[in-house]
Order: sequence, then structure tokens, then C-alpha cells
Amino acid sequence: MDAVVFPGQGSQKPGMGAPWVGTQSWDAVSLVSEVVGREVGALLVDADAATLQATRNAQVAAFALGLVILDACRAAGLTWSATAGHSLGEYTALVAAGAVGAEDAAHLVGQRAEAMQAATEAVPGTMAAVLGLDAEAVQASCDAASGQAWIANDNAPGQIVVAGTHDGVAAAAAAAKDRGAKVMPLAVGGAFHTPLMASAQARVDAALDAAPFAARSLPVVANVDAQAHAVGPDWRALLSAQLCHPVRWREGVVALQAMGVTRVVELGPGGVLSAMVKRIAPEVERLSIATPEEAAASLQP
Repeated sequence: MDAVVFPGQGSQKPGMGAPWVGTQSWDAVSLVSEVVGREVGALLVDADAATLQATRNAQVAAFALGLVILDACRAAGLTWSATAGHSLGEYTALVAAGAVGAEDAAHLVGQRAEAMQAATEAVPGTMAAVLGLDAEAVQASCDAASGQAWIANDNAPGQIVVAGTHDGVAAAAAAAKDRGAKVMPLAVGGAFHTPLMASAQARVDAALDAAPFAARSLPVVANVDAQAHAVGPDWRALLSAQLCHPVRWREGVVALQAMGVTRVVELGPGGVLSAMVKRIAPEVERLSIATPEEAAASLQP
């Protein structure tokens, strides 16, 4: 049983869309560009790392590329029985599951990107990966930041992301290092999945309230509760909660495995999620697809 998964913000890199220019699947970029009112193709091909780090750019670019790869894999004959996405990738996963259409998802992502960009400008923040500690020790490190740093992503055993104000993350990082952790800053534009995103909530919720979700879909394992959901309208509350609450990716992969998933196919650049799956459930087969050649070969033994 296959599941397709989609990376989120932070997976972007300059030129990540270049291999897809001129392919039939590139039409998805035109769709996203029209919906969000921006030239997304330029972000995928020409933008430098600093430009892509901006939240409003990273989110629409990563989502558009996910749609491109999804279309190509469908054309190649790849099928799946469940989906999941990491943070922003959850929106692409919903398209893959049939819970929401590509155009409606593009509108949601555009609104989310602008709302979160404004939130990062109102209250600047950052994120860092803490390696080598369990959740309890990372939480204790965040407690040392006096309410200015939180666990944002539980990604895999020994890999937890903290987020908060710059001073808060620095304090949490220092406390984590004192406990023996290695800490790596992340190339993101704000403190996502924390209370610092609260000012984005109203705009995101308004977009979600107006979005047409399908009555039923393939199961999608949600970030906020690590449970599979197949009732489309449930996603208004789940995506709303995702904004300020942690991504429970480690538990989500365990849930996919419990559903009978034996192979996880990652659609996006970098292979970050595949590496996490290897640490969480090493017996689950992994495949990462980022180029047209890899999509075309996705059905080969």
C-alpha cells in the first residue's frame, strides 16, 4: 500500500522547478500563478535563496512544485491509498487525496502565505532543529526561554524543531546544547506552528470557511492530531489548528504504517521526509521524486 507525502516550507531551493519547464505538468504553475496573482514560475526557476526564504514566496513556490510533480506521477500511472504532508505540504496532500481541488487549494495557500508573511513581520521569529534529544528534554529547553520558544515540529526520533522569537530560540538552543544536543538554524522566515502566528488566524480561517471541501476523500493523516481523516469538511478545523500548533510528523508516519502503508513516496525536492521516515519506520520502503525522470521511473521495479 502506497502513500504519497509532500514536504513543506524549508524544502525549497533555487532552481528547483527548472527540470520541469516545458513539460505538460508545468501547466500547474500557470494555474497557481493565475490564482495568487503572481508569476510563480520565476520563483521556481530564477529566484535566489534569500528570495525563496520569504514566507510569501516559499509557500506558493513549494505548493506549485508539489502540484507539478503530483500531475506527472498521476500521468505515469502512480496510484496511492493515503496521503500526508508536512506543514504547508498538507495542502498538496489534500489535493492528492481529492479532498479539495487544485485551484481552491492554491487560493488557500495564497491567503495563508500572505497572512503568515504579515505575522512574521509583526513579530519576527525563527526556527531551529534540535538533534539528539527526546521531546521531554526539548520541552525543558524551551521552558528555559521563558515562554518565547515552543516545540513546533516533532519530526523523527532525536529530531525536533523549536520556534519562537530570535532571543527565545537562542535561549532554548543554548539550554539544549547544555543537554548534549546539536542545534541547526533553519532557513525559514518565521516562528511557524507557534502562538506567534496568531495574527494570521483570522485571514486563514476566512479562506478556509469559504473553501469547498469534498464530502469524502482518500485518508489524509493530519499534522495536528496524527490521525487519518477522510471527511473533507473536517479539514477546516484541522488546517486552522495547524497554524499555531505543532506538526506531529513522527506520530503521523506511525499512523500511516498502522493503516497498512508499506511504501512512502515523497513528491518534492530534497528527500527530507524520506529521511525522516527511515528514522521513524525503517522497514517502510521509501521513494523520492523530484524530477521528470524520477516521475517517469516511479512504476519501475
